Amino acid sequence: MALVLLTVAVVVIVALLCAVGAGVLARADGATWPTALARAASAFVAVLALSATVTAALAACLR
Repeated sequence: MALVLLTVAVVVIVALLCAVGAGVLARADGATWPTALARAASAFVAVLALSATVTAALAACLR
């Protein structure tokens, strides 16, 4: 159980780091704050969706 919680925490931290990076790059590109926030949110959701897809694929392969 502890390994699952640690893995979830690592995935969320990586998603947050990607979101922060996307937001900073958007602001450096001259985007407004709402646009940068939207880009950061979409990056966060994309990382979580990708990790869920990889988890489902691995679970299907391990059965």
